[in-house]
Amino acid sequence: MMKTARKALVIAAMAFLLSQPSFAQTAPGPIEIDGRKVLTLVSNDPPGLRCNNNIQVAAELANAYKVPILVYPVSFMPAGTKAPMVWFGGENIAQSGGKLNGMISYTELSDLFELEDVEKQGKTGLLLAPKVNSSFQALKQSIKGD
Repeated sequence: MMKTARKALVIAAMAFLLSQPSFAQTAPGPIEIDGRKVLTLVSNDPPGLRCNNNIQVAAELANAYKVPILVYPVSFMPAGTKAPMVWFGGENIAQSGGKLNGMISYTELSDLFELEDVEKQGKTGLLLAPKVNSSFQALKQSIKGD
C-alpha cells in the first residue's frame, strides 16, 4: 500500500513538472552560433501584438549588439505550443501565459546582454538613427494602436 502511494505521488509530481511550460519545451534550433548565444523567438501566424513587439525589440537589439536571432512561426512548432515565446541561449525568458506573458523589452534584454558581455556592434545601425527612429517609433505606435 505504501509503495503504491509513493509511486502515485512520484508520477503526479513528474506529471506536474512536465506540464509546466519551462520543463515541457526546450528552445527550437541551435542555442549557440559561432560561440554566441542565440536569441530565439516563436511568433504567432500572423504575428499578433505581443509577437510584433518582440520582433521590434529583436530588430533594435540587432542594431546595438552582435547577437544571432532566429524567429520561428508557431505553425512550425509542436502542437500546443503557445506564442509568443522567447529564449536566450536555451534559457526560456518569456512565454505566453507564463513569464512576462511572452513579451520582452529592449531594456530588460540589453541589461541581460550587458551582464552576459554580449559583443556590441561597431556602430549603431540605421534603425536607431534619429531620422529613421522617429518614423520607426510612429510605426510602432500605429501597430500598438496607441
